Amino acid sequence: MTSLRRFTTAPSLEEMEAIAERAAADIPEELRRHVRNVVIHVEDFPDEETEREMGLESPFDLLGLYRGVGMPWQSVTAPRAEPDMVFLYRRPILDYWCETGEDLTHLIRHVLIHEIGHHFGFSDDDMDALERQGGDEE
Repeated sequence: MTSLRRFTTAPSLEEMEAIAERAAADIPEELRRHVRNVVIHVEDFPDEETEREMGLESPFDLLGLYRGVGMPWQSVTAPRAEPDMVFLYRRPILDYWCETGEDLTHLIRHVLIHEIGHHFGFSDDDMDALERQGGDEE
């Protein structure tokens, strides 16, 4: 996956969402077809309810979150009203970017793939392998 540009300033919510959408397009097709209905949403921080649910000490402690029912637990007999969603939290991601100096596009892709992995019920090792498969490394 190739960056449109190297960031020297913080991208907007919309720019970060565009980076995440490009990263999602790089997921191998055999998996991508199962995430077409997963909504990717970028917010500055998790909401207060999420902070409480996750037991966060700070809203900067969470880079992303999958909300939904993972594929291994879905059932046609239990329809759901809410779509599966991946939330990326802009300010914590930017904070991590500033602390580590990691390429921002790569970081967003990493968080996105990790959260999409929860949709599949993947382990952390599975997610690492998926991340290595998709797209070109920078």
